[in-house]
Amino acid sequence: MDAFYASVEQRDKPELRGLPVAVGGHPDQRGVVAAASYEARAFGVRSAIPMARAVRLCPSLVIVRPDFARYRTASQAVFAIFRRVTPLVEPLSLDEAYLDVTENVWGEQLGQTVAQRIKKEIKDATGLTASAGVAPNKFLAKIASGWKKPDGLTVIAPERVEHFLHKLPVDALWGVGPVTATRLRERGIERLVDVRTADPALLREAVGSSVDWLRRLADGIDDRPVEPNQAAKSAGTENTFNQDLTDIAEIRKEIDDMARDSAAWLERKRLTCRTVTIKVRYDDFTTITRSHSSDQPTRDANAIAARAVALLERTEAGERPVRLLGVSVHNLIDPGEEPEWPSLPLFDGLE
Repeated sequence: MDAFYASVEQRDKPELRGLPVAVGGHPDQRGVVAAASYEARAFGVRSAIPMARAVRLCPSLVIVRPDFARYRTASQAVFAIFRRVTPLVEPLSLDEAYLDVTENVWGEQLGQTVAQRIKKEIKDATGLTASAGVAPNKFLAKIASGWKKPDGLTVIAPERVEHFLHKLPVDALWGVGPVTATRLRERGIERLVDVRTADPALLREAVGSSVDWLRRLADGIDDRPVEPNQAAKSAGTENTFNQDLTDIAEIRKEIDDMARDSAAWLERKRLTCRTVTIKVRYDDFTTITRSHSSDQPTRDANAIAARAVALLERTEAGERPVRLLGVSVHNLIDPGEEPEWPSLPLFDGLE
């Protein structure tokens, strides 16, 4: 979907149409941009940046508090359309999904035609626009979906894959952020296809254990199927504070509370976890994560909280002011199922 939260706001509030709109928190309370309209993006306003910075970039910015109930309603309407077309729908978020349309309700042979029809149904049903990428695999479809936003449609036919790959810079890859892209460029790897001829040792320095993935993607190979019932791989919570935290006792209390929230979620889902991770963002926006894994999966709140609090010892919390804290649980296991190795997400842990 195109600028989903902002687009829902502009659809429902005609007075916002044509204006630079950001959905998120108040700039005086350390709010963050959750979504920006395309009018706001013209000023450089993007999701995940501080709202205070967004206002500096665009003084005429209209800030709207999020209404997730309305966004969920719109999302449900969109996903209902997806699932009428094909049962093979893998959600990525409220506003994005992979669809395998090899077989579809219309019997259409061309993915392009299916995408055009889905886009029209979404527009007719919700008044919102979507952008689609049509390609032989997930990796290419994901990139293509963002190629001509908003209301875009980009098709990468099999015979055009090689030509498309030659256009891609390394940071076009989903999961390769600025830090990893900088590491690659420092080693002379500017384009995705440069990976093919790069020294394996240099690649490993830049991306670690994801070398094999990167090489396959450089050849346009991605064999991952669309997983319509993909289980949750992690869950957690985080909080940006109105005032920086400097008292280590207060920081420990916040981490303890968040860890217990994660444990309560595990209890509700009847899941256990092997890995506990904390996230700390200092006052200069430097962000770090620290994790601890155990061979013994658990959902015990006391154990999870103790591990999360202990991870603070591997940070500078209490010595440096803390802007944001988070706790999450990973490597989730359903005790009622046979254990299996979790599948690795694309480029997990590069940043």
